[in-house]
Amino acid sequence: MDLLTMKRYEEWLNNSFFDEETRRELSQITDNEKEIEDRFYKDLEFGTGGLRGIIGAGTNRMNIYTVRKATQGLADYIKCSNKTRAAKSAVIAYDSRHMSREFSEEAALVLAANGIKVYLFENLAPTPELSFAVRHFKAITGIMITASHNPPEYNGYKVYGEDGSQITTATAEEITKKINEVADYCKINILQKEEAEALGLLEFVGAELEHYFIEEVKKQSLRRDIIKSVGKDFKIIFTPLHGTGNIPVRRVLKEIGLEQVIVVPEQELPDPNFSTVKSPNPEERSAFDLAINLARSVGADLILGTDPDCDRVGAVVRNQDGEFVVLTGNQTGALLTHYILDSLKEKNHLPKNGVIVKTIVTSEMGAVIAADYGIETINTLTGFKYIGEKIKEFEEKGNKTYLFGYEESYGYLAGTHARDKDAVVASMLIAEMTAYYYSKGMTLYEVLLALYKKYGYFLEDLKSITLKGRAGLEKIQSTLEAYRNNPPSNIAGYKVIKIEDYLNQSVFLLPKANVLKFIIEGGRWLTLRPSGTEPKLKIYGGVNESSMEESKAVLSNIIDYVSKQI
Repeated sequence: MDLLTMKRYEEWLNNSFFDEETRRELSQITDNEKEIEDRFYKDLEFGTGGLRGIIGAGTNRMNIYTVRKATQGLADYIKCSNKTRAAKSAVIAYDSRHMSREFSEEAALVLAANGIKVYLFENLAPTPELSFAVRHFKAITGIMITASHNPPEYNGYKVYGEDGSQITTATAEEITKKINEVADYCKINILQKEEAEALGLLEFVGAELEHYFIEEVKKQSLRRDIIKSVGKDFKIIFTPLHGTGNIPVRRVLKEIGLEQVIVVPEQELPDPNFSTVKSPNPEERSAFDLAINLARSVGADLILGTDPDCDRVGAVVRNQDGEFVVLTGNQTGALLTHYILDSLKEKNHLPKNGVIVKTIVTSEMGAVIAADYGIETINTLTGFKYIGEKIKEFEEKGNKTYLFGYEESYGYLAGTHARDKDAVVASMLIAEMTAYYYSKGMTLYEVLLALYKKYGYFLEDLKSITLKGRAGLEKIQSTLEAYRNNPPSNIAGYKVIKIEDYLNQSVFLLPKANVLKFIIEGGRWLTLRPSGTEPKLKIYGGVNESSMEESKAVLSNIIDYVSKQI
């Protein structure tokens, strides 16, 4: 362990500025060099995803001090970059995780101390509502305290721009510079809550905002007349997985006419330990175990599950054998693309300049469906903020009409009320879509099979390899560099016909990113990228073969080609 790391540790351990609980926690690891190094070898990194890390004492942990430092850097950035703007305000929301409320208040009081008015949510709220609130209040920034679907020991801090979208890479770099200039935790400005309120620098956001948000969501409903005809019979099981989705999702489903919505009772209330699941992640089947059991007992037609901050949603449907299967994010995205475009076309509301936006690691199936309707598909880098950027660009130029955006990791957005993925509007549309086909005597799985038969057997997968600590970070970087400097000519026996390096060249006018995509013969592809929020190397693959069985076999070989070398 280097001297700087130990110096940082001893400063936190011995300086009475840090609270007694923090110093007591650190005193218990005095003989554990590996733990000391992991907590102090660096500052918790601020990127386009903001901060995200394990809750605990240390510079490389989420705690009130690292939150204060990040917020002071954000405040300094705002003051420097918006000198001509007299009124500056921010909106802060938080989810159900450990310390979320405390971190939100710390951030609010630091901003208030810097003369920036804060609208702070009184109660926990979903991420898309925070995105909506930034523009509603005409704020200059927004902060969402969440670690999305990470394990319970994590929390995070996402920053939004005044357009309601997560900040860009360039903005994150500027904020990072300001954060790094904050050398002394002791000198960070912070007000007391009572003082901030008395000065008019802290205002709490109540239930009225949720009403405005829900009204905007409902505007995206496409077939409410059909829904009313089956609303009393069509049964939905919903689980918020102990997070923020319980009230808004149930409310919007009820208000569009779906009366048979049954919540999983064990997972209804907020629980920062997410005690009924291994992981509060709707991408994982195990998160739906309780929901599936309940669905079987009541004869439900659809299961929906949202993650803790309600920006992702998973759907579970019955297959041709009557068994429940969890749809992938790509499958749901393709189904929604088809449903939205088909509904608009039927109503003669399909704009000629309409656009679907997806990420480069998302299935091409949605693009093929969109093309069949004469609709363009635009690709962005991974991360919904890039889809948010496109919405802003379309509005400013007035040349395209945004219809739908999605990514493979269960994030969807219809409408422009939010500029981040929205599991509230997505839950509404998935439920409405399934109910519509139910009224036609079809299951959603039958619709999916029909789309495969028409457009091809697209299949995609993601394998994430966790590599923790300094050594893990170095391994991730060295793996990408090895593939960049010595790219394979074939992958799993299939010829590589093109390499897209998003770091060293401008591809499709996208920003630079440490991402490699290998285009493989036969419409196949493989993509490597480091996670922006977790210590993981992500391996994505996609194929389109002559049958689903063949697609599964080929895809497995392609992804294993990389994963077995790490």
